[in-house]
Amino acid sequence: MEKLDIVGLGEPMLEFSRLPDSAEGRGYLQGFGGDTANAVVAAARQGARCGFVTALGEDPFGEAFLALWRSEGIDASGVRRDPAAHTAIYFITHGPDGHAFTYFRAGSAASRLGPEALPEALLRRAGILHVSGISQAISDTACDGVFRAMEIVREAGGRVAYDTNLRLKLWPAARARAVIHEALRFAEIALPGLDDATVLTGLEAPEAIADFYLGLGPKLVALKLGAKGVLVATPEMRRLIPGFAVGSVDASGAGDCFDGAFLAELARGNDPLRAARYANAAAALSTTGYGAVAPIPHRAAVEAFLKEESEP
Repeated sequence: MEKLDIVGLGEPMLEFSRLPDSAEGRGYLQGFGGDTANAVVAAARQGARCGFVTALGEDPFGEAFLALWRSEGIDASGVRRDPAAHTAIYFITHGPDGHAFTYFRAGSAASRLGPEALPEALLRRAGILHVSGISQAISDTACDGVFRAMEIVREAGGRVAYDTNLRLKLWPAARARAVIHEALRFAEIALPGLDDATVLTGLEAPEAIADFYLGLGPKLVALKLGAKGVLVATPEMRRLIPGFAVGSVDASGAGDCFDGAFLAELARGNDPLRAARYANAAAALSTTGYGAVAPIPHRAAVEAFLKEESEP
């Protein structure tokens, strides 16, 4: 069967994002979330051939995700339905200090997906497997499933990309550090965020953090620095790729959008520096609307934005 550029594995979550108060009152915008699920949608909108591996409840929220993935052209043949568990949801609220999340995910279908239930045939088609700290934090079963998925993809000649995406509400720092850093020993591409990396490594300087993650085994590190951009590092070079200034209203999922766009560009054969600049643009554009998935731009919008930015 045809190879897939990127396959994500993790927990999708139906999203309810609080809208600004208005004369009509208060309300929530229904959307979609889940870090690796967001990233795969971002990759698909840049033209990558994508698939996703998870488990969903046999509920309307699960049906909504299947409809989303069909509309995005994402292969969902590796998605299991669990009649004994629910599809996770979360709420986003906004305040002067940014956005805050409230989760209802304990016992979700995705958290029950273990090594024995993985769709090995689909995983062997992956050029890049994208997983994260959250993929492993949601349960011990899921943690073991991610390690097995990484093994399957590597055995088939694929690469592993790993976003640290630390959520201390899901597990204690010591366990997160041990599991995430062990997983990164089997990843070729590391996608940490600066705040997460500071907690996990005890380091603060971006250069030192990049060195630390390269030392674990990845050949490419893209350290996300928020509005400042991303530090791209390999054993041979490192370069700060600046971010883009836009009229941001909601940064939910911006890092996930970066991941998906970055991996899509690598899958197209672009070098990491060019891929990072493109992904910075995609991530910036994704902050101009509410929710994690709805504002993710398609390739045409990203290319038009980059063209405008490059013109004198």
